[in-house]
Amino acid sequence: MTTLLLTHADCLAHEVPPGHPERPDRLRAVLGALEGDDFAALVREEAPLGTLDHARLAHDPRHVAHIRDSAPKSDFAGLDPDTVMSPKSLDAALRAIGAVIRAVDQVVAGKADNAFCAVRPPGHHAERGRAMGFCLFNNIAIGALHARRAHGLARVAVVDFDVHHGNGTQDIFREDETLFYGSTHQMPLYPGTGAAAERGVGNIFNAPLAPGAGSLQFREAMERVILPALDAFAPELVMVSAGFDAHMRDPLANLALSEDDYAWASERLLEAARAHAGGRLVSALEGGYDLEALKGSARAHVGALLAA
Repeated sequence: MTTLLLTHADCLAHEVPPGHPERPDRLRAVLGALEGDDFAALVREEAPLGTLDHARLAHDPRHVAHIRDSAPKSDFAGLDPDTVMSPKSLDAALRAIGAVIRAVDQVVAGKADNAFCAVRPPGHHAERGRAMGFCLFNNIAIGALHARRAHGLARVAVVDFDVHHGNGTQDIFREDETLFYGSTHQMPLYPGTGAAAERGVGNIFNAPLAPGAGSLQFREAMERVILPALDAFAPELVMVSAGFDAHMRDPLANLALSEDDYAWASERLLEAARAHAGGRLVSALEGGYDLEALKGSARAHVGALLAA
């Protein structure tokens, strides 16, 4: 199996104010965790620049223009209480898009079996018309829509195991039956969406978890809700919003997952990809704010991709 790792130094140049949890050290931690002999087989590429046209696949043109025009010449520009831009943020966001686009192209073309995009800023909170929750553009949704437009795929699925519900991906997908969104997440918690009753046009599958839930509840939610729905959808490409902030060490939430849970979930999603999509799977980094937990979780996830 060939696993592609896509990243770029521009993603480190998206600066945030002191104390902000979505900091460059997150990406440094992930990339450091993927060094060494265990990950020598990774095919490493620099992410190309995505384009504003790519962003418009998932976002209202006014939102794309707003992000383009909001990058400050110096210091920071606040888009909401949690989401900021610095002078290099637009470049970072376009590299994140470019990474996912390149990953989709390579995996669909059969030049890689699967791929992990180690990028920031994250994306799954960015709605069609607004940035929020540390996210400027919705990287994973853009990749899914690119897969459909550029490669003619009829059914693309996104599974999201970040501790926060991916309201942005749900917003972009909710009226399109050719796109699947499945999410496990803590509830109640920011952003307040993700109830099981939110079903879109029958293509949205939310499995909220109560604060304090751990491995048993997470795996049950995956096996009872997400994986059967994914099998029924029979995607031609599986995409993963790989957030690692449901880990027991994470400071921004109250779930109790471990590295073993991320390995298990990754293996189950790879099984679904093999069953329906010729093994094709693309994942992209979302949350995860304890650096040690982030390192171990990234190793578990990417290790599963390499072993597939």
